[in-house]
Amino acid sequence: MNKDLEQLVQLSKYDVEITEFEPKIAKENEKLDVFLQTTDTLNKQIENLYVEIDDNKNKRIKNDIHLKELSDKLEEIASKGKIVKTEKEVKALQLEEEIAKEQISFANDEIIRLDELTIAKEEELNESKEKLTQEEEDIEEIKEAVNKTITELEESRNEVSKNRTYLFEKVDKKVLAFYEKIRKWAKEKAVVPVKNQACYGCHMKISDRVYYEFLNSDEIKTCPHCGRIIYKPELEEQE
Repeated sequence: MNKDLEQLVQLSKYDVEITEFEPKIAKENEKLDVFLQTTDTLNKQIENLYVEIDDNKNKRIKNDIHLKELSDKLEEIASKGKIVKTEKEVKALQLEEEIAKEQISFANDEIIRLDELTIAKEEELNESKEKLTQEEEDIEEIKEAVNKTITELEESRNEVSKNRTYLFEKVDKKVLAFYEKIRKWAKEKAVVPVKNQACYGCHMKISDRVYYEFLNSDEIKTCPHCGRIIYKPELEEQE
């Protein structure tokens, strides 16, 4: 087997491995992002619940003030009722009293509704806080596991990069320039095997004549269809 070709096959494998590290690291970070998004959602939910609870309490205070005003108004109507003389004035006071009592009834109903709503919101708030605490505990565990995996991946990447650099310096410069030229457009599939008489880069079948020449030659060959560097699958088996 051509030594230059063997080196290119191994160099290509190193390049493939290096390009695969980033997606693996990104995938690990995505695991953590899922939990972080959940905590963000819970934090916003808790913040909104605090706002809603405060708003309900403020509304209750306003209703309490309104009730006091209505109570004072009833006392005022009662006082006026003692001094009015005409039937028209009596009826006017009676109407005013009925309206005030209806408003008092409505205000009391609204206070009950606000109190019940506040209790429900406070229960929801406590549940959200408990969920947030649990999520934050889970995040610490996930973060530790993710950081450990990423560290291992980075160490492996550094080792592969080190091996690639060592091999890179040993490859013939002309052969290396040829490989880099193809790699610019073929990316991680610059060097591919030929299996079942087909290029595993473009998946096109190689003609019998070209395939025969390929099998009986130790020189670096390229696919007649796509121009990628091709090699015999036996090279992988030997490795």
